[in-house]
Amino acid sequence: MKRGFYTIMAAQFFSSLADNALFVVAVELLRAGGAPKWQPAALVPMFALFYVVLAPFVGAFADARPKGQVMFVSNAIKVVGCLAMVFHMHPLAAYAIVGLGAAAYSPAKYGILTELLPASQLVKANGWIEGLTIGSIILGVLLGGQLVGPRISGTLLGFDLPVFDTGIDTPPEAALMVLMAVYALAAWFNTRIPHTGVTMRPIPKNAMALLPDFWQCNTRLWRDKLGQISLATTTLFWGVSGNLRYIVLAWAAAALGYGTTQASALVGVVAIGTAVGAVIASTRTRLDQATSLMPLGIGMGLLVILMNFIDNVWVAAPFLILLGGLGGFLVVPMNALLQHRGHNLMGAGRSIAVQNFNEQACILGLGGFYALSTGLGMSAFGAITAFGIVVAGFMWVIQRWHKSNLVHHSQEVQALLEIARSDKSH
Repeated sequence: MKRGFYTIMAAQFFSSLADNALFVVAVELLRAGGAPKWQPAALVPMFALFYVVLAPFVGAFADARPKGQVMFVSNAIKVVGCLAMVFHMHPLAAYAIVGLGAAAYSPAKYGILTELLPASQLVKANGWIEGLTIGSIILGVLLGGQLVGPRISGTLLGFDLPVFDTGIDTPPEAALMVLMAVYALAAWFNTRIPHTGVTMRPIPKNAMALLPDFWQCNTRLWRDKLGQISLATTTLFWGVSGNLRYIVLAWAAAALGYGTTQASALVGVVAIGTAVGAVIASTRTRLDQATSLMPLGIGMGLLVILMNFIDNVWVAAPFLILLGGLGGFLVVPMNALLQHRGHNLMGAGRSIAVQNFNEQACILGLGGFYALSTGLGMSAFGAITAFGIVVAGFMWVIQRWHKSNLVHHSQEVQALLEIARSDKSH
C-alpha cells in the first residue's frame, strides 16, 4: 500500500470514532430531555437527509478539489453540528448538520482510494478501511456510552474554569466537548493527505446543471450489469445496517433492560463481527467473486429475526458477532466492485455520490418507517421482524436478478467480470 493510504486510514478512524460516539450521545441527550420515543429513532434518517438532498452536488465537489481538503471542510462542518447541540439547538436539527458534513466527506473518503490504488488492490484497501471503520464504530459507541455514563461524565463536569462559566452542565454536553476535539484531530490528519495527481473536474458555473449529470450517472450505474447488482446489494445492506444501530439499542432496552451505556456495548459487539468479516473478505475474496456471496445476505436477514428469541446477554453477544460477520464478509467485496464499476463509468467522486444517494435514501426510508412505527406504538421486536423479512426477501430478489443477467446477458457480464479480474490501472 502507498504511504498516503495510512494517513487516510488515520483520518477516517478518528472521524468515524466521533461520528459513532456522537450518535450515542445524541440518543442520551434526547432521552434525558424527555423527548418522545420516536425522536431518538429519527436521528438515523435525519443524519441521512443531506446525503440524499445533496447527492448531485457533493460528488462533483469531491472531484473538483483535492480530496484531503474536502475531508477537512467536512470535519469542520461536523464540529459546527456539535456546537449547535451545546448551544441548545434541537438535537435532531443539529444532528442533521453533522450529517451534512458526513455527506460531503464520504465521496472524498472512498473516491481517493480509486485515485491512489490500482483496481487489483481495491478489495484489500476496502477491507482495511471498512475493518478500521468498524473498529472505530466499536470504540465509538463504547466511547459515547462511557462519556454519558456516571463515572466519566462526573469527572468531566468536575472541571471548572476560573471566572469563565462554560455553561456545560450535563453529561451529554460534556461529551460533546470531547467529541469536538476528536473531530479536530481527524481534521489535522486530513491536512496530511497527499495529492494524488489526478486531474480535477471543475464544477459548472450553474450548479443546477449537475442535476441532469447526476441523474445520468445514477442511470448509467443502474444499467450496468455488474454495477446494478453491487449497488442494489450495498443499498439494502447499509439501509438496514444504518437503522440496526438504533434497533439494537431499543432491543437491548426491551429484552435485557439495558440503559444507553450498557446497550451501546452491544452495538459494538455487532461491529466486532463486521470487522472480522471485512478483514477475512479482504484476504480471501477477489473483485470478480463478489456476486457469489449474495446468499449471505439472505442468511443475515433470517438471523435478524432470531434476535426476538434471545433474552440472555451471553447468547446475544456471539449471535450478534455472527450477524455482523456475515454482513462484513458480504459488503466489502460488493463495495469494491461497485467502486470499480463506478470509477470506470463516471469518475470516483460522482460514483460514490450515486452510491451514497441510493444507500442513504434506503436508510432514510427505512428509518422514517421505523420512527413512524415507534410513534404509533410498534415494539422493538416487531421492527426487528420487519427488517429481517425485508433483508432476506430483497436479497433473494437481487440474487434472482443477477441469475437472470447471467442467462440473458451472459457475454456482457462475463466481459465485465474479466475486466474486474485483470484491471491493474488506477
